[in-house]
Amino acid sequence: MKRKNLGGAVVVALPFLLALVGELALFVVLCDRIPEQIAGHFRPDGRADRYMGREWHVVGGSVLFVTTGVLWTLTFVRGKFYGRAHHLMVAAGYAFAGFLGWLMAATLLANVDAGANAQGEAQGVSFPMWQLAAALAVAAVSGGLGLAAATLLPAPEPPEAVRAQDGPRLTLADGEVAGWARSAGSWWTPLLAFALVAGGVVLLLTSGWPAAIPPLVLGVLLVVFARPYVVVDRRGITISGMLPWPRLRVPLDRIESAVGRDINPLAEYGGWGYRIRPARSGLMVRSGEGVVATLAGGREFAVTVDDSATAAALLNTLIDQRRAER
Repeated sequence: MKRKNLGGAVVVALPFLLALVGELALFVVLCDRIPEQIAGHFRPDGRADRYMGREWHVVGGSVLFVTTGVLWTLTFVRGKFYGRAHHLMVAAGYAFAGFLGWLMAATLLANVDAGANAQGEAQGVSFPMWQLAAALAVAAVSGGLGLAAATLLPAPEPPEAVRAQDGPRLTLADGEVAGWARSAGSWWTPLLAFALVAGGVVLLLTSGWPAAIPPLVLGVLLVVFARPYVVVDRRGITISGMLPWPRLRVPLDRIESAVGRDINPLAEYGGWGYRIRPARSGLMVRSGEGVVATLAGGREFAVTVDDSATAAALLNTLIDQRRAER
């Protein structure tokens, strides 16, 4: 790892490490004053409704801090975050660590000196909802500290956008009309859609409609877009699912240039699906090659799909024809 990447990793991982150390230190100090089974989940009115072993509370929190910190750090180090997005990524990590750290500590403190019933469960413990407001305030302060820390790290410069005259082209005869279409599916989306629908059915049978609706809706949406269909023609870029609607279209008039290249959805867009990031957006169904279109105003729109070089070349040719017709 390069020295600048190591420095960035340390800065990004620091809030998660501090939150972990604080949680462990607080548990060591208060362990003798906390019941064996602490109140770990609360209803909206602040009353406890679930309990867990005090050691499991700390173990679960530690795993959460470590896992989140590692993933956040790897995403930052290996990702492509430029300018404002670079600083916001650091600040968001600090804010999340502060928010989670406050809630974990507040839960332990709420159980201090609580009585216990015959099962060892804490009694008379409450968690007022103002604690959530306090956690949000801590997150805001922590995020501000993260922004200050981000200024210590040099933000990488974004790559220059591909100019229309530099991109690839297809040769079309005068009056010739061309189009390009390709499916953009991945192996995991049908499996995830099936898992969500199956989970929704199980919840419907065991818990009723309120619990079943979210996974069922998400599963159906994933089924619709399990294999999105990408079309490039004189209208621009059109993406549709298994049904005629909904669909996504980027008009040709908005596109300045296009290029086909490899895309890392996690590093560049923060994950998969339809993503919106500063100065870029797109539909990410897998890692690998895709079409990246530079739009008027400098924003980018991308979609991961095979044979992206051909799609980009056709887009650039159609852009030339559009300009020649003006």
